Amino acid sequence: MRAGLRLSVAIIGMAAGISGCTTVAPEIASPQAPSTVQAESVASKEDSKVADLVARMSLERKIAQLIQPQINSFTAEDMERYRFGSYLNGGNGGPYGDEFAPPSEWLRLADEMYDASTQPLPNGEPAIPVMWGTDAVHGHSNIVGATLFPHNIALGATGDADLVRRIGHATAIEIEVTGIDWNFSPTVAVARDDRWGRTYESYSEDPDLVAKLGAALIEGQQGTKGSDGYLGDTRVIATAKHFFGDGGTESGVDQGDVNGNIDQLLALHGKPYPAAIDAGVEAIMASFNSINGRKMHGNEALLTDVLRGQMGFDGLVVGDWNGHGQIKGCTVTDCPQSLMAGLDIYMVPDDWKALMESLIAQVGDGAIPMARIDEAVTRVLRVKYRAGLLGENARRPSQRGVAGQYELLASAEHRALAREAVAKSQVLLKNNGVLPLKAGANVLVAGTAADDVGQASGGWTLEWQGGRKDQLPRARFPKATSIWDGIAENVAATGGTAKLSEDGTFEKRPDVAIVVFGERPYAEFAGDQRDLVFRDEEGLKLLEGFKAQDIPVVAVFLSGRPMWMNRELNASDAFVAAWLPGSEGAGVADVLTGKMPATGKLSFSWPETCEGRPLNGPEGALFALGHGLSLTDIAPLGELSEDCAALAVVEGADMFDAGRLGSGVSAFAGRLDGAGFEELIPQMRGDMNGSGVMARGYDRDAQEDSREVSLGAGSYFGLQQTNDTNGAYRIAYEVVTRPTGAVRLRFGDNEPIDVTARFELAQGKGWREMVLTSECVKNLDKRIAFESDGEVTFRVSSVRREALPEGTACAF
Repeated sequence: MRAGLRLSVAIIGMAAGISGCTTVAPEIASPQAPSTVQAESVASKEDSKVADLVARMSLERKIAQLIQPQINSFTAEDMERYRFGSYLNGGNGGPYGDEFAPPSEWLRLADEMYDASTQPLPNGEPAIPVMWGTDAVHGHSNIVGATLFPHNIALGATGDADLVRRIGHATAIEIEVTGIDWNFSPTVAVARDDRWGRTYESYSEDPDLVAKLGAALIEGQQGTKGSDGYLGDTRVIATAKHFFGDGGTESGVDQGDVNGNIDQLLALHGKPYPAAIDAGVEAIMASFNSINGRKMHGNEALLTDVLRGQMGFDGLVVGDWNGHGQIKGCTVTDCPQSLMAGLDIYMVPDDWKALMESLIAQVGDGAIPMARIDEAVTRVLRVKYRAGLLGENARRPSQRGVAGQYELLASAEHRALAREAVAKSQVLLKNNGVLPLKAGANVLVAGTAADDVGQASGGWTLEWQGGRKDQLPRARFPKATSIWDGIAENVAATGGTAKLSEDGTFEKRPDVAIVVFGERPYAEFAGDQRDLVFRDEEGLKLLEGFKAQDIPVVAVFLSGRPMWMNRELNASDAFVAAWLPGSEGAGVADVLTGKMPATGKLSFSWPETCEGRPLNGPEGALFALGHGLSLTDIAPLGELSEDCAALAVVEGADMFDAGRLGSGVSAFAGRLDGAGFEELIPQMRGDMNGSGVMARGYDRDAQEDSREVSLGAGSYFGLQQTNDTNGAYRIAYEVVTRPTGAVRLRFGDNEPIDVTARFELAQGKGWREMVLTSECVKNLDKRIAFESDGEVTFRVSSVRREALPEGTACAF
């Protein structure tokens, strides 16, 4: 093993010894540490039990333990036949095809899969219970009606490990209610370039703070390592992710490359992992990124030599969504390199059967030694044993702890905890004396985000990418409180009045205005930016409008990262970085009205300029790490420069890209005969039974970055912009099935162009680019639709409008 790697871990170990957090959660009595003899006895029993099971398993059953499909791609019959070791629900997956299914359906599916996995096998082969993994990254955020806690960036602003530990336990309770065993959380990335679309999943740019809070969340979810309640009732398996370097990619590009001296990279981005291991984390997820050009899913020096050999991790390593398929020489269905590098479970959402077959064949031909299979299976079963899935007291999901106690979802206690976390995370960046709001004030609340729980919750909320209220209406958040709700309640309690006016108009002049605005929800690569400019000017115009009328105005900014806000800061009398608070918007109001103090401190440096260069320290920062005013700190902020060259850049408009619709773009489907109603397709994904159209997520280069669209006979599907950005259409597409009838493209209400022959020629030939200009289309309308007289299936990864030179020919 390389000496440099030994040095790295020594450095990390010293840092972790200072900043690691092992305080016991307040609701649990501090346990006596087990004696050496007791620990050896437990380990001996565990090893003996697991070794006995592995020895009696067939090769096929062993391989199945290393396969993790998503619930949309297999049935209970498949589970009984193949006996997967685990499964997951993707960000857009739900039981029985319904991502908004009630909690009882999640528990029903958990029982169904558990029962299928434990059906007796012939010849005395053991039936190993399956475990279910989920991304509950800010509360049990896939479940309608669950508590949505602030995202990690907000929790970083609290700096409060005890608070984070309590949130971890509350989340574990709500997960257990629905019968799920395993959470893919916490993210312990040290985000160092805020252009990265996952910055809000990071607690801080400071690795010490990340290590402290990550360890606390693990203890909250699993319980205190060595205690009687460890991984018992109301606890779930935790996962530290993504090992390692995910927050350090060049230019903040998701899944990109991390470059530099390995010792320095480990001392920075690896620092949270010893703390997580000391806290007892049972699973670690491999990262999508590369380290110095080598993908982590195939990096033996780091997954095995460092993580296990030097850091001492003895749990399981799980891959990320088809991450093994990104290794050079691998495909999603053929990748022994990952297993040999140290991966124990392949997260293979859809192509599980072909991967199982290739792994079995590779053991047969000697490419994978049986000893490596047994090692990986042992690690998986060891975690199951510790989680109580293999002992004498193993139970169906519905018979465990608080399973089925649906009243615990968004319980009063959990909502109060979330409200506390929101209040403690608010960072006051400017205050000319308008805050706290005066008792009895007449308050006007403006901005479309003020009464939008979905926008306040960000990505990973009910859907992978989350959504605003036009995509995730208020009915999806039955127990939530919006920021407007909280302001109205708190202002009324002081004898004042509050009015919601999204566009800022009023009849009676207010004493003060509050403008709530911010980033639209996003997740992963869909949130990557080339700079830190906030281009949505709704909030800016409202702020400037109130300022012009000499009305004191407070800016409440919702975001997943610090951004260049000089214009908005200049236009406001007070500015609050509210992050992504989740379902308890009243916590924001608690600070605005002075019901709670302003105690939040920046866990990321705030930029003075807009270009987005990595900013991790005082140089170039408008507000440094740790900055945050109290409500009594009244110090006017000088006029800030509003110069930003990036604002002058005029580009084309993405109508669909990276798995999401562009701003102001909607997807629709309908019948050519006019029967029924034209249907909107939220997130460009769904089964439109009324029109005979199905659009589902498809992985081209990354998780669900594309859509596969199936048109039934006599149906149409398309996209429409609210505001016409003009320009030609550039569409990346792939024709999957040969059309059985004519296929046309229609722009607005104009005569369509026939593309049947083009589709017939393109079928089965992979990805192509369609360029549609005025050379073949008379009117390039803001509405484009694919019409089909027969059946056809095609895929789309991007739809873009852009200005092209005059005379540019159409292409297919």
